[in-house]
Amino acid sequence: MSLPEGALVLASSSPRRLELLRQVDIEPDLVDPADIDETPQRDETPRRLVARLAVGKAEAVAARHPQAYVLAADTIVAVGRRILGKPEDEADARRMIALLSGRAHKVLTGVAVIAPGGKTASRVVETRVAFKRITLRELDAFIAGGEWADASGAYKIHKRAGAFATSMQGSFTSVVGLPLYETLNLLNGLGWRRGEGA
Repeated sequence: MSLPEGALVLASSSPRRLELLRQVDIEPDLVDPADIDETPQRDETPRRLVARLAVGKAEAVAARHPQAYVLAADTIVAVGRRILGKPEDEADARRMIALLSGRAHKVLTGVAVIAPGGKTASRVVETRVAFKRITLRELDAFIAGGEWADASGAYKIHKRAGAFATSMQGSFTSVVGLPLYETLNLLNGLGWRRGEGA
């Protein structure tokens, strides 16, 4: 697909990221998800992982749209150095929520933007979230609701799991999947202008 110079491409299939952009009146000219290997490298810290994946996704999509601004992101939940990605199944989701119960964890989102010409800017946003102690009944109901599917750490903070959060230090939109303040700063810093590619 041929895009105009300065168009904005969202390199993500996440409906949450698209909703967040629309929340601030940004409509990407194209949604073109990256398909890269997201397996953590040996001894890779959670922070380095999200930084690498965000840039890797942006680079993969920018190769297809060199005339556009490409925005990519990656979000993970971490307990210490332990990385909680998207659960493989119900049992995996149950294990993750049980691990998060009654304790604090980090949500890390890497964001990367590549401008026409290849200049890249990226950053990692860290938010600390604390969950209440979740009862077995609450856990059963949560798992039965299916909200855990396709969600890092098996939860979506803007849905039912929001009732588990007792405190949050950092960016709420980052926990949802895209830190809006930092994303807009990256785009603007590279010269993107709203509506330029439309």
